[in-house]
Formats: sequence, C-alpha cells, structure tokens
Amino acid sequence: MSGLPAVLAIDGGNSKTDVALVADDGTVLAELRGPGASQEKLGIEGAMRALTPLVRSLAESASGPVARHTSACLAGADLPSEEEALAAAVGAQGWSATSAVLNDTFAVLRTGVPYERPWGIAVVCGAGINCVGVAPGGQATRFLAFGTITGDWGAGEGLSQQVMWWAMRAEDGRGVPTSLRPATAAYFGMDSVADVAIAVHTEQITSDDLLGLTTVLFAAATEGDPVAVELVERQGDEIALMALTAMRRLGLESVPGTPVVLGGGLLQARHPQLTSAITRRIATAAPGAVPQITDTPPIAGAALLGLDYLAGLADSGAAFTSPDAERRLRQAWADAGADGAASA
Repeated sequence: MSGLPAVLAIDGGNSKTDVALVADDGTVLAELRGPGASQEKLGIEGAMRALTPLVRSLAESASGPVARHTSACLAGADLPSEEEALAAAVGAQGWSATSAVLNDTFAVLRTGVPYERPWGIAVVCGAGINCVGVAPGGQATRFLAFGTITGDWGAGEGLSQQVMWWAMRAEDGRGVPTSLRPATAAYFGMDSVADVAIAVHTEQITSDDLLGLTTVLFAAATEGDPVAVELVERQGDEIALMALTAMRRLGLESVPGTPVVLGGGLLQARHPQLTSAITRRIATAAPGAVPQITDTPPIAGAALLGLDYLAGLADSGAAFTSPDAERRLRQAWADAGADGAASA
C-alpha cells in the first residue's frame, strides 16, 4: 500500500458529505462533495451505500484500497458504540488497511487547534447542536446531543420552530406582536403564517426549507425586534453553557488559552448579537478561554486527524501531523474557500 495516498478523509453530514484524498505531506490530491450519509437517517448499511460511490468516484476506481487510512467524521455517531459499529462498517469496505470513525464535532475541534496543542472545546451549531471537549492529556467529554430529549435547545431546527411558534401566536392573538409574523409569511411568499403552517402540515414545505427561517430571525434581531433578540440571546447562552460545562468537566475553566472552537452554519454566519452573547458569557465564567469561529471546513479536520493517526503509527505512540504538512493542508482549503468566494 506504499503507493497509495495517506488518508481518505470523510466528513459525513445530514445534508452533504465531503470526501478527500490527502498525501503524507498534506497535499490535497482530490476532493468531492455528495449527498448526506448520516446513519441516523439511512442506517449504517444505507450510509455505506451512500458513501461507496463517492469514494470510488473520488479515487476513479471500482474496487480495492484507495488510501492507507480512512478518517471518517460522521454526523449521528453520537455514542462510542455507534462509532465502533460505523468503524467496523467502514473497515469492511476495503478502502484502506486501517480506519477510524468519530463524531463530526471532533473534526471541527481539530480545524481550530494546531498540531502542537490538539486539545480544547468545540461547539457545532448548524441544523443541530453538539459539543465535545478534549483535555491536554487526551481525556474527552461529550454530550448525547439527541435534541430536546437530551436537554439541547435551538440550532437551525429548534430556532425555526421557535420562529414559527412566535409568529403563529402573534397572528392568531395568543402572543405578543413581533416582526417575525410578516417576515415569516414573506419569506415563503405567502399571505399569512397560517398558510405557512398548513404548507408544512401538508409537506409542501419541508423541515429543511424551514431552516431558512434563521435568516429571518437574525434580520429581525438586527432590527431590534424583542422576541427575536431574546431568541438570539438565548441561543448564545446555550452555546456558551455547553462550552463552559465541557470545560468544567475537564478542569479547563481556569486554564489560560483554552481554545473554544465554534463551527456550523449558524456560528459561521457571524451574527454580531449571537457572537457577542457567546463571548460575553464565556469571558465572565472562563476569562482565559479563547473563543474562535472556524471557517476551515470539517473535512480538513478529518484529514488532519487521519494524518495524526499515521504519524502516531510511524512514531509507535502519540504523535501529530508535521507542521509543514498541516500548513499545506490548511492552506489548500483556505485557497479553495477564497476561490469560491471570489467566484460567488
């Protein structure tokens, strides 16, 4: 397998999946994006069926190994037992000699921390919300992140429901007036929020369509709508609370320079009120922590974790990607992001 790329990196989400082949020196040899491959929606066998054509297309091969190691960071891998089952399924595909599967939040953490300090806290807030923490000694902590039943609040799915709730109650007289009411109807090109609710009920509007209401929420908050401001502030508090809880579990709340990596679509939107709410609460409870929003895609984190793994094998112990390889890999995705922005 010496002639193969070092790492097959996979970032498998609910709505999209990124795959990439990476060389030992951090060069990105090929990358591809496809549909979601979450085992929560598709089951493990369905997730493998979704991933296989992407991997084969990426490698331009019909069978056989495509890399020496597979590093897969997957949404829905919320329990160690799920990671183990997915790792076994990935290993059975024959894509590489070794493989590892982690929850995709670990990939976000790795995008925001350098090779010499691969520890800290990561909070992802996109369609859903999750948080992981890793101490300098390697101890990890995480949340179940199953949604409301495990204490989670907000994110794209939750906030879109909140926007509908407040807008509908403003319209039918049960709630206070809010600009979310006309803005919600207008977003979908309808005359009333009731029309939107009916369209959701009859499946003309999907749950994915509703995620766009976060833009309505942010716009209303910027204009000072009290309901919207309160929702954004609470989301900031919830994100900060997850990070602070993870820090407390790991004894990092008083450690200077503790990275708090913030990823996911809602956070990468950099809405000033949301960002301010997060940083304000963290600064009060853990003044030494360093919150940072990462624009590096999670696929880069999956690739770095894969290179870390191979470095550890070569060193017969704990080791991490060489600084040159890490810089090269990060720069490749930074250049790709800049090219995309320039062409947008």
